[in-house]
Amino acid sequence: MHCDRLWTDAHLATMAGSEGLGIVERGVVAEDGGRIVYAGPAADVPSFEAADTIACEGRWITPGLIDCHTHLIHAGNRAHEFELRLAGASYEEIAGAGGGIVSTMRATRAASEEELVASALPRLDALIAEGVTTIEIKSGYGLETAAELAMLRAARKLGSGRAIRISTTFLGAHALPPEFAGEADRYISAVCEEMLPGIAAEGLADAVDAFCEGIGFTSAQVARVFAAAKAHGLPIKLHAEQLSNLHGAALAARHGALSADHLEHLDEPGIAAMAQSGTVATLLPGAFYFTRETRLPPVASLRAAGVPIAIATDCNPGTSPLTSLLLAMNMGATLFRLTVEECLLGVTRNAARALCLGHDVGTLEAGKRCDLAIWDVERPAELVYHMGFNPLHARIWSGQ
Repeated sequence: MHCDRLWTDAHLATMAGSEGLGIVERGVVAEDGGRIVYAGPAADVPSFEAADTIACEGRWITPGLIDCHTHLIHAGNRAHEFELRLAGASYEEIAGAGGGIVSTMRATRAASEEELVASALPRLDALIAEGVTTIEIKSGYGLETAAELAMLRAARKLGSGRAIRISTTFLGAHALPPEFAGEADRYISAVCEEMLPGIAAEGLADAVDAFCEGIGFTSAQVARVFAAAKAHGLPIKLHAEQLSNLHGAALAARHGALSADHLEHLDEPGIAAMAQSGTVATLLPGAFYFTRETRLPPVASLRAAGVPIAIATDCNPGTSPLTSLLLAMNMGATLFRLTVEECLLGVTRNAARALCLGHDVGTLEAGKRCDLAIWDVERPAELVYHMGFNPLHARIWSGQ
């Protein structure tokens, strides 16, 4: 049997199966045409004639990592707001004074697509260097049709300039721009009737998101966005229960959302709704850490209900300027008390599910894309244990 490449003498964490990390000691991965054709024990491997054989010398292979919640495309930074928070100002106070998302909106609107791409590349390259092979990138700093389109086009261009899969999300309902002050319903109409149709017509979005929060949008307004997304055949996700409980997670679950993200203020009815719908709980420990929040997401209840948990960087200029998914895992373990297994599944299998890509990536299984991360570690726990250290030996994207 022919294959293009064969990785031998490796330990595998396949992330496949219903339980555990799918550990295979002394494993082999075979790839042909950019797809995995075998991932399993060396003792059971078919007789392959490989064009290229790579001996891994006992290293560990996992699926390529997936960062399933980022705001990677933006202009400028908000270091000054960080100083204000250190001096005691709250996120809500800064936003109310014209900072926050609106501050980044001004910088992003003033930037060209080329400038947005150039500023995002160092952030993207930092994630790629840690074994990330799939990344979600949201819009939401344009807050007008032209600027939202520019952000999504810039995100697509990143995918053509780097060996990485980009999943784009339209987040027009992120904040209320100044020109719509006091007219949130009218702005939501613009999101649903002007922005979304144009974005869908160009095929620029793979999903639609919104910010359901006191400083964002109400459940009723978010429901309008969800209905518009459904009309255009786009899946949905939601920023929910970060600062308060507006029951956004339950709303998202009722609409069949891929994920509900943040969730520090999530309640039991919301957890039950997510469990019933299969909506992924995407936890964002970088934002929790950076904004010095104290209310933990209800991890034990999510775990008990069987809600799948993903972890992401939430890379953004205001509340999580984090470009390390490895550090996000460590934060998930130390701050949220996630297990090693939950952290690793959270950046592979469950992250893929949060992007509706579980059929294609997130596990080492025959038929899936050959996106691999090969690590110089003695056991997978080291990927969660280390801080500020990157043990990546090699990153393989689509077999290359």
